[in-house]
Amino acid sequence: MTEDVAVKPTSIGGRYKWVALSNTTLGVFMSALDGSIVIISLPAIFRGIHLDPLGPGNIIYLLWMIMGYLLVQAVMVVTLGRLGDMYGRVRIYNAGFCVFSGASIFLSFDPFQGGHGAIWLIAWRLVQALGGSMLTANSAAILTDAFPSRQRGLALGINTMAALAGQFIGLVAGGVLAAWDWRAVFWVNVPIGVAGTIWAYRSLRDSGERRNSRIDWWGNITFACGLFILLGSITFGIQPRGGHPMGWQSPKVLVGLALGIGLLIAFWVIESKVAEPMFNLALFRIRAFAAGNAASLLSAIARGGLQFMLIIWLQGIWLPLHGYNYEDTPLWAGIFLLPLTAGFLIAGPTSGYLSDRFGARLFASAGMIIFGSSFVGLMFLPINFPYWAFALFIALNGIGGGMFAAPNGAAVMSSVPADQRGAASGMRSTFQNSGTSLSIGIFFSLMIAGLAHTLPTALSSGLQQQGVSGAVAHQVAELPPVSSLFASFLGVNPIQHLLAPSGVLNTLPQANVNVLTGTHFFPQLISDPFHHGLIIVFTAATILSVIGAIASLLRGGRQPQSEHEILDTMSMPGALQADAVVE
Repeated sequence: MTEDVAVKPTSIGGRYKWVALSNTTLGVFMSALDGSIVIISLPAIFRGIHLDPLGPGNIIYLLWMIMGYLLVQAVMVVTLGRLGDMYGRVRIYNAGFCVFSGASIFLSFDPFQGGHGAIWLIAWRLVQALGGSMLTANSAAILTDAFPSRQRGLALGINTMAALAGQFIGLVAGGVLAAWDWRAVFWVNVPIGVAGTIWAYRSLRDSGERRNSRIDWWGNITFACGLFILLGSITFGIQPRGGHPMGWQSPKVLVGLALGIGLLIAFWVIESKVAEPMFNLALFRIRAFAAGNAASLLSAIARGGLQFMLIIWLQGIWLPLHGYNYEDTPLWAGIFLLPLTAGFLIAGPTSGYLSDRFGARLFASAGMIIFGSSFVGLMFLPINFPYWAFALFIALNGIGGGMFAAPNGAAVMSSVPADQRGAASGMRSTFQNSGTSLSIGIFFSLMIAGLAHTLPTALSSGLQQQGVSGAVAHQVAELPPVSSLFASFLGVNPIQHLLAPSGVLNTLPQANVNVLTGTHFFPQLISDPFHHGLIIVFTAATILSVIGAIASLLRGGRQPQSEHEILDTMSMPGALQADAVVE
């Protein structure tokens, strides 16, 4: 075994910490922005490559355009954070800017059409996600190295705010840019990425402690493969299969879930045995680290699917009922979700600054309670809500999320030894990204399961009332409900899309065609089934938020003050329950 050699941190000037904050904030904002900018741009992207994403067998392209980016980020951040601990966090971070910018260039010059064009985009999105993972895995560790403990809450609050705000600003930016040219969604990253790369290489320097050690190959392999197979199986579980609305009964999905869980168990065993693990499991003995990450996972699960549910609610029902054409709904959905972003922007840095003075526990726990209460408010809204009430509740959701995320992130990062901050930052990001992926799988499954019981009958009856034959109405009603959800998600009139293959619209009176293809027929048809599904989804999110608030409270009233105190905490038997922390 090689002997650990400590690398001394370099001295830091007073201005350097603000340079580090501004550059890393740009990096995580760009990475998060690209995770969501594609969501709103998908209709324009698929039109640009001449592919119908809702055609037979094509839903897989749609799902992997959305989920592939999240999967890579969830899988790679711990490994890349650990490599930052070993070889330099700034070195890995700077390389991430290069990879991200290069992938953006290739994405904007797709040489193929149809399925091959979709595969090109998905592949380069995975590479882009790798670059984004290099940025997010090390940004929090770079800031923790650069800022003194009394200012870390503010710094990490701004950094966290940038990441969360990027997710929602991407919805608006995607709609605006895609209306011009779908390639502009990727072009926008190039000048920002190039400028950020040059700036990072010129201004950032490794100022944290690091140790030379061996790469834990088996730990890396089992973790990456296990998490990718697990989350990938969840993605396949959402897809319809063999006449079923979802694929959870598929042997491929069941085997994948079992194999993924088995590999993650193997990872846990390996990490407890090897001398130089990829991730030091002893960090979970630190109460602030364990409780903070548990709360972060629960928050991510509650929040992740919310974004998609709100988009479908707006694009598939509320906006059409208020006279917006389906093709315009992606842009307006992003605009109407701005109060959610504003809540993050206000609460993130404010709570981060205040938590530096008064401690993280109060703000993080209160934030989770406000976050959960917003789901209760949304639950009681009618499906055709007054916008002021909707804006109030999503703003509360953003405020609660910002109040939680900034202090919680600072508390987690401050609780670990300096030479473990890269891996700790990666694990923190893994919990967040895995939670988002799990959330999409869980919430979509709940929604689709609810629609599968009620939508076929409502759809068949409604179509026949407008003159569609019973045979055609029954055939359309038996199609997987995920097609209807994704059609509205993509800004496509679901009824027009479902009836087009049969040619029945050409045989009906114009008055019936106008009703079927108008902006009111499908929203009124799906309102009751969708609202029933929303109640289930928001109830689950509320419960997760309450459990997250309890986990946040269990972090203890104090956090470690010094490196020596942290290491003592890690070495204590049963230290997860110990109260070895300081305010």
